Amino acid sequence: MKHTVVAAALLCWATLPAFASSDTWDSIKAQLYGDRPMLSGDRIIAIDAPYRTPDDARADLAAQIIAPQGAQIAKVTVVLDENPMPVSAIFDLQNPQPGFYFDITMRVNGPTPMHVIAETSDGRLFVSETFVKTSGQGACSAPPGGDPELALANLGQMSIDVAGTAPGVKGGGKLASLASRLSRMDVDISHPSHSGMQMDQISLLFIPMRYVESVGIDLDGAGFVDMTGSISLSENPRLGLAVPQSTRSVDVTMIDTDGTVAKAHKDLPGF
Repeated sequence: MKHTVVAAALLCWATLPAFASSDTWDSIKAQLYGDRPMLSGDRIIAIDAPYRTPDDARADLAAQIIAPQGAQIAKVTVVLDENPMPVSAIFDLQNPQPGFYFDITMRVNGPTPMHVIAETSDGRLFVSETFVKTSGQGACSAPPGGDPELALANLGQMSIDVAGTAPGVKGGGKLASLASRLSRMDVDISHPSHSGMQMDQISLLFIPMRYVESVGIDLDGAGFVDMTGSISLSENPRLGLAVPQSTRSVDVTMIDTDGTVAKAHKDLPGF
């Protein structure tokens, strides 16, 4: 996991303007990719995000990506332009795949464009965009939702569930066909995901930043995907992925920004 390089990318928000605009996206794009050309993600990336988040602190954001003919998906980046840490999640596929699906619970701090960037094995970049409205709760600074002591006691506990098929995309086509061959895996992680912007309601001091820095997922003993997180991850985040239906075992390793390491394993029934 390339923590140093990725951390620098995640923290690029520090030099960005305070308000979302096309200039904000242009600045993020330049810091992440320089002058590399970005191609339209139409028919490559299908984003599934609510028109308005029912719960700003736990918004379900998903996308399904299928590689163009002759290429494979190597990396997927999720950017919430106006979040305090816009580069919200990065998925590095250990072996490039013809398609990829993610579904993740995020904090959406305010109305924002959302960009999903897919990098293919031949070095091309594809991007799709949507706009997510919020109810104005200021999710990144909202007080923790649970008991702090209980949250720390349970920190790092994980559950893995693999069932059914990955969601398809309305209208059918190649994205839906891909989904029919993949199972859905959910990883639920117990973690307070402190943003560094939240205030202790008793001491009135800011709670130190502590979030899920990385989640490594191995399938059948081999690397599948490494996810790099950010303060955009919700409290007790859930990560959903599409995995091959032939998968027989899953291993998950979570590392947070305090260096806590947690592991979980699950064997799946055969045919």
